[in-house]
Amino acid sequence: MWESFLSAVEKGNSVLNSYVWGWPTIILILGTGLLLTIRTRCLQVRKFGESLNTTIVPTLKSLGKKKQADGRMNSISQFEAFSTAISGTVGTGNIIGVVAAIISGGPGAVLWMWISAFFGMVTNYAENVLGLYFRKKDSKGNLAGGAFYYIAYGLKWKWLAYLASVFCILAAIGMSGVQTNKISGSLSEAYMRMTGAENAEVVKLIVGIVVAVIAAIIIIGGIKRIGKVASMLVPFMSLLFIVLALIAICTHYYRIPEAFSLIFTKAFNFNAVGGGILGFTFATVIKKGMARGVFSNEAGLGSSVIAHSASETREPVKQGLWGVFEIFFDTFIICTLTALMFLTTFDAHYFDALDLTQNGLDSFMSMSMFSDNFGAFGTATFSIILPLFAFTTIIAWSYYGEKAVEFFFGFMKEENRKYPVTVFKVLYVLLIAVSATIHSQVVWDISDTCNGLMALPNLICLVALSGLVAKITKNYFDRKKGAKIEPMLSAYPDLNEEFKQDISGDDQEMK
Repeated sequence: MWESFLSAVEKGNSVLNSYVWGWPTIILILGTGLLLTIRTRCLQVRKFGESLNTTIVPTLKSLGKKKQADGRMNSISQFEAFSTAISGTVGTGNIIGVVAAIISGGPGAVLWMWISAFFGMVTNYAENVLGLYFRKKDSKGNLAGGAFYYIAYGLKWKWLAYLASVFCILAAIGMSGVQTNKISGSLSEAYMRMTGAENAEVVKLIVGIVVAVIAAIIIIGGIKRIGKVASMLVPFMSLLFIVLALIAICTHYYRIPEAFSLIFTKAFNFNAVGGGILGFTFATVIKKGMARGVFSNEAGLGSSVIAHSASETREPVKQGLWGVFEIFFDTFIICTLTALMFLTTFDAHYFDALDLTQNGLDSFMSMSMFSDNFGAFGTATFSIILPLFAFTTIIAWSYYGEKAVEFFFGFMKEENRKYPVTVFKVLYVLLIAVSATIHSQVVWDISDTCNGLMALPNLICLVALSGLVAKITKNYFDRKKGAKIEPMLSAYPDLNEEFKQDISGDDQEMK
């Protein structure tokens, strides 16, 4: 009965996915990024240096220095907000997702991931700017924002905002399902390699339960605990992966030119497949690259802005610049290293012999990529890196889903909203355990569909409010040049006045 239910879900999702990730969505994603690029005068290139100098560079310089807590409201530091956001984006999509895109869409899918990321940098920037500009503060001083807030109070389409919150809840569940599924799949694969066992379903279930329990402990602590855990794990796991990937790529340095050649030549493959319609391959390459790109960096989904909106910073543009670096780091560094590591480890003819119908092929090939380069050490390291990548994504998305539930039940009194949030957390944790044993491809496809649904209302709003993004951006940089104009810090007069007082006491804010 369970298998029949999953089969029905798979068929229904397949139909929905074909519409959600059809050409209209792909055009909307690229079109939104292009529009924002034009309206901000190519900010992702023009202000990229400033993005580094005002975000990651001062953060690295301040490591080890204690900062006095901000007593005005319950918030988290800019780096903790960034770490939470990046932990939500840097997950299995950066390793297994990239491998899956190359296997199913060919090496050319990588180019479309880059293209989506280039425009995604300014898309994510716009999300953060609007997220902070329209965020709200409750009676306890907690800051909350996200796509549903700027849709409701910026675009003033409450019905679409509620729809966006529902899609966010579904996407949170789908995203956590993929991460848990890949944790259990990779660890069971490692278990089978080390022990020679043929059936690892019990291992998958045990892994799912352990992940669910640990996640529950962190999730209960809220955004502050999530931010602290993410800020500790993200730098460690990212650095470890970057070092290993560079070693593997350098080991096969002679294949690097061939890898880039495959990426660019296969990105525009118009050949028919199996007697199919001309251009089928080209469409598949774009869709796989775009879907996995959005899955990985989440630009356009309106998800990471939820974490950024809890930041202590009062300047929307400053947090927006974190978003520029976030997408650059996620796709142009982590995903590119994964792609090059995969394409240099296995030669070009290797892909022709793959059985694309094999369940868990993406997990198997990702594991092989590490084991072929580093032997047993690679298998062990992969079994550490992937769960860390996936786990931080799980806890970040629990917060996203929680905030979506709070917004959806906003009509309830503030003290009563904790009940639906509690129900969501319980279901979220239970589904973590359940998804550990589900067929790999089903989980991927459902998550892709949920991501696409979440992106649609967000992208519509970004297009409609693109002029406001440009206006807030100009306001910030004009003030940096010394212009005496009213700061655009919040859409609400009372909060704008409060934030003005805050930044007036910080001489460095406008220097």
